[in-house]
Amino acid sequence: MDGTHGTTVLSVVIPMYNEEEALPALVNRLRPVLDGLGAGYEVVAVDDGSRDRTAELLAAFRLGWPELRVIGLRRNSGHQAALTAGLDRAAGAYVVSLDADCQDPPEKIPEMLALAREQGLDVVYGVRADRSSDSAFKRWTAGGYYRLLRRLAGPSVPAHAGDFRLLSRAAVDALKALPDQQRVYRLLVPWLGFPSGQVRYERELRSAGRTKYPLGRMILLAADSITGFSAAPLRLATWLGGGAFVVCLGLLVYTFTGYALGHTVPGWTSLLTAVVFIGAVQLVCVGLLGEYVARIYTAVQSRPAYYVGHDTADDTADGAGGHSTGEQPPAPRSVPRSRTRAEP
Repeated sequence: MDGTHGTTVLSVVIPMYNEEEALPALVNRLRPVLDGLGAGYEVVAVDDGSRDRTAELLAAFRLGWPELRVIGLRRNSGHQAALTAGLDRAAGAYVVSLDADCQDPPEKIPEMLALAREQGLDVVYGVRADRSSDSAFKRWTAGGYYRLLRRLAGPSVPAHAGDFRLLSRAAVDALKALPDQQRVYRLLVPWLGFPSGQVRYERELRSAGRTKYPLGRMILLAADSITGFSAAPLRLATWLGGGAFVVCLGLLVYTFTGYALGHTVPGWTSLLTAVVFIGAVQLVCVGLLGEYVARIYTAVQSRPAYYVGHDTADDTADGAGGHSTGEQPPAPRSVPRSRTRAEP
């Protein structure tokens, strides 16, 4: 899908949290790429409540880069929530989401834009050609995660595609219209079913700073992906309960058969094993139910995913005042704010 949205052809949305070390390299690589497009663009940098000098550096870069728009969230809301804030406010006919660590090369943006225009695509995924720079454990867990995504959302989910993607205005508007309270864009975007293509690239090492996505947050992302797109865990609880019942029934038959034949069946060990097994199954089932109840609870609360402390697009000509507060439209959507998302 081609076209323009106002005078801005391309918006680049960059969620960032404590990226003061990576920002200079990002700007040095991204700006020449966008200036070379020969089309109107904006860079929407979403500061997700950083505690370092990220906000200060963004303000300094903006002095010499009028296309840079800075949105500052009042608190750390998580990667997907920050991405939502950027998508809500991006004005371009096409929108690219990009992380600030330069592991996904900004030099691929012109290729993604050209592919979308030439083939009439609404989505272009950046797909990692290989993961040789990752550890064996990271490659193994990432492979399992993407196989899981394809089971949940179908084969339309490209393997090894993170949050580096291009969306048309139609795709962005469709995402904004979804009622989902807790968002995992790696599943939501393929689920929409828009025509899509791929641009392959070699994933680079982080330019500076430390990863914001340790193993624990990767596990949370996988859990959100499962519970947000599938009822399979609830069915698993049913099968576990049924299996436990069959096992206990078998033990009961074995015990009564022994007594009927005049044999003393030693029962303390088997009884204790059965009790522990059934208790474990019950706890697993309660935990699975609790996860879904927690998602319902969060959805019913309908709290915004983020609150905007300031947006440079709201500044007056002399640079004074006029900052948005989060209560102003567009209305933000709810994403769990206690979890920042991982990127396998």
